Amino acid sequence: MPRDLARVRGRRIALLALVAALGAAAARAGEVSVAVAANFAVPLERIAAGFTAATGHSVKASPGATGKLHSQILAGAPFEVLLAADDQTPQKLVASGHAVAGTPITYAVGRLVLWSAQPGLVDDQGAVLASGRFNKLAIANPGVAPYGAAALQVLRARGLDARLAPRIVTAQSIGQAFQFVATGNAEIGFVALSQVAAPGQPARGSRWLVPQDLHAEIRQDAVLLKAGARNPAAVALLAYLKSPAARDIVESFGYGR
Repeated sequence: MPRDLARVRGRRIALLALVAALGAAAARAGEVSVAVAANFAVPLERIAAGFTAATGHSVKASPGATGKLHSQILAGAPFEVLLAADDQTPQKLVASGHAVAGTPITYAVGRLVLWSAQPGLVDDQGAVLASGRFNKLAIANPGVAPYGAAALQVLRARGLDARLAPRIVTAQSIGQAFQFVATGNAEIGFVALSQVAAPGQPARGSRWLVPQDLHAEIRQDAVLLKAGARNPAAVALLAYLKSPAARDIVESFGYGR
């Protein structure tokens, strides 16, 4: 057989093998339904893109306050993985039989900031809280959102919880708290650092990075839910969250490890 013809046939065989391999991977690719804490919705979008490129699996994300997501899971919502804003909720789900024992992992440690869309309004010590130079302060509902609970702890540590109570606007989630401030419905608000420090985007407004000794650590855990126990895509996502690629994205949004 002429050498050129053999080379062409060899390339065709290699191409056919590659097409077959891709077809097999596509056939195995699945989708994972993820309940994700509102503060991590945008980072998850970037992680999901890498996850899909690496595995072929896709991610269907439903963001919300951790407490509300917990209630939905107890009520039978078909989520397969939970990315919570705390470490207690995944343990509760394991204890109640709604999540798989041994699967919770810490995927991020959150940072709380006091933020305003107005440049110069929030100083780097948070003194604006006691200044009276604002009408409304947005926080996420402390009963369902860990970042809201942390915000309330900060106000108590500063001795301002009772004084500022009339000015507080309570949001359903940390995502809504951010929207309240971004749209001017509240001049300042406690939000997640990840919401105002997205990589590649210029800094907006003014902010105070709250010292971590003013509130309990915001350790964010993920867990495999019972509905996802037999879904390879769900199992693969939890594994991918521990990969260097995912860790780099987590850190780029200001989260600790």
